[in-house]
Amino acid sequence: MIRKQVNERMSRIVVYNDTVYLAGIVSDDKTLDIKGQVKRVFEIAEERLAEVNSDKHSILRAEIFVKDIYKDFVDFNSEWDTWVSKENPPARACVEANMASKETLVEIIFTAVVKND
Repeated sequence: MIRKQVNERMSRIVVYNDTVYLAGIVSDDKTLDIKGQVKRVFEIAEERLAEVNSDKHSILRAEIFVKDIYKDFVDFNSEWDTWVSKENPPARACVEANMASKETLVEIIFTAVVKND
C-alpha cells in the first residue's frame, strides 16, 4: 500500500493493488464560480493521478457533490463533458450536499487504476 500527501487527518492519495483512491477534492480558489471551481478540481485530480502513474482515462468512478444541484448541475455537466475521457468514461454519481465551507461549490472523489505502461 502507498499513501501520499499524508497529514494527521488523512491521506490525499492511497494506492492499493493498483487501485487509486483520491480523497475528496475541492478548489483551492473559493472565489471562482462553479465552472471555475470544477476546472480547478480537475487540474488537482490530474496532478494527483499523475503522481501515481494514472490519469483521467483510468478513472473508474467519480462521486460528485454539488452545493446547489438545481442551480449548478447544467454548468457542472458542461465542464464535465469537456473534460471527461470520451473513450473511457467512469461510473459516476452526482448529488447535492452541504459543504465544509460556504464558498465551496463542488467536491469530487475519484477512484482510478494505475496505468500499465
